[in-house]
Amino acid sequence: MRVFALVFLILIFSLPVQAEELKIARVEVRGEINEGTYLTLQHAYDFAQKEKCNAIFVVLDTPGGVLSSTQKIVQLFMNSEIPVIVFVPRGGMCASAGSIILLSAHIAVMANGTAVGAATPVNIGFGSPTVEKKTVNYIAGYVKDIASARGRNPEVAEKFVTQALTLTAGEALKEHIIDYLADNEVEAIEKLNGKSVIVNGREITFNFDSYRVLNVNKPIQASIYEAISSPQLSAILLILGIYLLIFGLTSPGLVPETVGAICLILALAGLGVVNINQIGALLVVLGVILLIAELVTPTYGVLGAGSVVSIVLGLLVLFNEPLMPESFYDAFPKFVAGIGIGLGGIMTFMIIKVAQIRRKKSSVGEVVGLSGDVLEFSNGRGFARVRGEIWRIESDEELNKGDEIEVIERDGLKLKVRKIERRGRADKRDSKMDEKSGEQD
Repeated sequence: MRVFALVFLILIFSLPVQAEELKIARVEVRGEINEGTYLTLQHAYDFAQKEKCNAIFVVLDTPGGVLSSTQKIVQLFMNSEIPVIVFVPRGGMCASAGSIILLSAHIAVMANGTAVGAATPVNIGFGSPTVEKKTVNYIAGYVKDIASARGRNPEVAEKFVTQALTLTAGEALKEHIIDYLADNEVEAIEKLNGKSVIVNGREITFNFDSYRVLNVNKPIQASIYEAISSPQLSAILLILGIYLLIFGLTSPGLVPETVGAICLILALAGLGVVNINQIGALLVVLGVILLIAELVTPTYGVLGAGSVVSIVLGLLVLFNEPLMPESFYDAFPKFVAGIGIGLGGIMTFMIIKVAQIRRKKSSVGEVVGLSGDVLEFSNGRGFARVRGEIWRIESDEELNKGDEIEVIERDGLKLKVRKIERRGRADKRDSKMDEKSGEQD
């Protein structure tokens, strides 16, 4: 009986183990990292859980991006219950914020001809391009901890931040920053076979003889946030929102206020997911106050010009994002200066002119109760001189040239008038006095 049992166990364990099909949720991340990127990856994670996928495969091609969104992505990967594989394809970029995301993956893969690193924080706006040492130290420590948690070289990862170190794919493999090289996605997936990873304290070994890739599309919400969280678009929306709302106050109407409110809401939604410099925000608020002051107490454009300058300076230092692409730090100040001065100057000029016209119209409209002289009149209509200006008049009374009239109502450029009898009676008294003096003579 024991011999039979022993033979049965030997047969059972000697049978080949049937490998399961590997189900992979694939998602692409290209361009700047922002809130839309995080929402896309969160959507991919939810999709992988729902479809019971064995792994999430992220194709990463980015020059950098928003720090707060990068931190959310890192947190998502570090706490993921599903293994995350990040692959940098041939010709792709993995710099700044992208290098931090790559370090946080369970398995990091790069194609030959790519590079990783250059995550040194940079200051946006005028002045020195360097940032405070405490910011560099914080991000360096943050990156070092991520690398250590994933079993990667923490000293080299730290140099990405402190020394702007950049490694080729081969150098990254040699320095234990990535797990292996692959020239394409197929090779990257096939090389997973037999590899083991630690996912939240439990070891998972990839064992498969076939695999199936499920592509995850970008959700609409992510596309919206991807657009409005862009510093360039947020700056445009903020400028339009401010000026259109003020324009609506000076010239009430449904369209300017509605469009301005929508632009301002979208701008604030975008600004809510990026790091904001308080000094920049105060300068923008000061610019709004100066423009309102120009409308209340006209200074022939002095305060209006100060408003434009204050808003532009505020936008230059408003975005406090140290991990954006290198090209961004050069292009963004020029973009903001051009858009701010151009659009802000035009809108300020229009607002001031409209306010002046409205004040003039208000002044011209104050003719009710004034008196004037009839220039000509027939069939209930004619012309009169009121306050040195010639107006078209209407009256239910019969008027003659030279009659004194009083304005009782205004309808656009037309006045309704009535005859003033005092002047008529005075003329009669003067006529009687002339007759008496003639009789005496």
